[in-house]
Amino acid sequence: MRWTKSMNENALRAYYRAKGEETAGIAYRARMHCFFAELEPSIPVTEQNLADRVRYIMRSKIFDDAELERLRREAIPSSNESAMAGDAAPHTTDQLPRVEAAMDLPVVVDSDDDEMVSHELEQMRSILEEAILETRSTPLENRPRLPRIPLSKRNRAVVRALNPMLVTYLEASRDLCETDSILFGAAVAVCRIIGAKLPMAGRATTQSSAIPAWRKRIEDRIAKARALIGRLTSFRSGNNRPRIMRTVRMAFAGTNISLSQPDITQKLTERIDDLKQKIAAWGKRIRRFSEGSRRFNQNRLFQSDQKRLYKLLERPKVCGAGQGPEQADTVAFWRGLWSEPVNHSEGPWMEVVASQGASITPMDTVTITPEDVAEAVRRAPNWKCPGLDTGCINTG
Repeated sequence: MRWTKSMNENALRAYYRAKGEETAGIAYRARMHCFFAELEPSIPVTEQNLADRVRYIMRSKIFDDAELERLRREAIPSSNESAMAGDAAPHTTDQLPRVEAAMDLPVVVDSDDDEMVSHELEQMRSILEEAILETRSTPLENRPRLPRIPLSKRNRAVVRALNPMLVTYLEASRDLCETDSILFGAAVAVCRIIGAKLPMAGRATTQSSAIPAWRKRIEDRIAKARALIGRLTSFRSGNNRPRIMRTVRMAFAGTNISLSQPDITQKLTERIDDLKQKIAAWGKRIRRFSEGSRRFNQNRLFQSDQKRLYKLLERPKVCGAGQGPEQADTVAFWRGLWSEPVNHSEGPWMEVVASQGASITPMDTVTITPEDVAEAVRRAPNWKCPGLDTGCINTG
């Protein structure tokens, strides 16, 4: 079907009239189709074809701004006519300023991108409002994890188009929590508009505990090997069901072993032992990889947050078990070791050492005051071990 100028004008009239009466989402398309059928009853066209045609007209700029304004005024009654209409269509005049404001929104896009027409902006506004309402009613722990979107020209244009729409919500924000909900809802709206996949609610809290891909692959191999061992053992015990026979034939496929050989029992035993050795090797590989990953994570955590590492290393069954000693018993124990004078029986070698050090000037007596201890502790980093041995964990 070839569209003429009058058909294009009627399509725009139907579009402006539908948008003036219905601005939520894409519900205007049905109304636009009805209005166009009244203007052009002899032209068979679907809602989708009509919407695509309006998009093409807006994007290709068949009509200039003056003609678009004339068609819009012809489609939408003026304020005087609306006032005379009374209560016949009260929502039309209420929603008209929103439509005009949406059409006047500045859309900054690159020259290579398709321009965003007014109905696209209305759809984006509806998606934004819906996302903000959902975010406000969703607890923080149930919010989806936002994916990282590529910085393409189209994505930047979507962000630049949504930024002016956020001004009204941010100005009405009452506290920081509501501002956070607005910004998070805007990010969700961007993801929905560009088609980015959002994980299910509450998925963000389970990502850190997911099984690594390498471990899952090895565990799948172990599960398949154990299932095969079970089938081979069942066949060796005399089970000749078709499902078992098919599995055994697949296990010996590509070899010169036939199930009718007299030594098939020995071959089955060798195959089962081989699978058991593979399972043991895969299990050791999982333990080795897990231990290496644990050491790597601990060393990295030691460099960034030692306090958190030591808390992770604590063993509740050992450190927190039982009741601690009384303070008086502790003081009496250490006082008996350090405060009471002790007479030692020295050997003859002490006389030799004393004669050799007789010419050495003795060092002045060192008195350690509480101020000295406080100064040393103040300069020491957190979780510093006492003594010379400060390597609490392997950091190599």
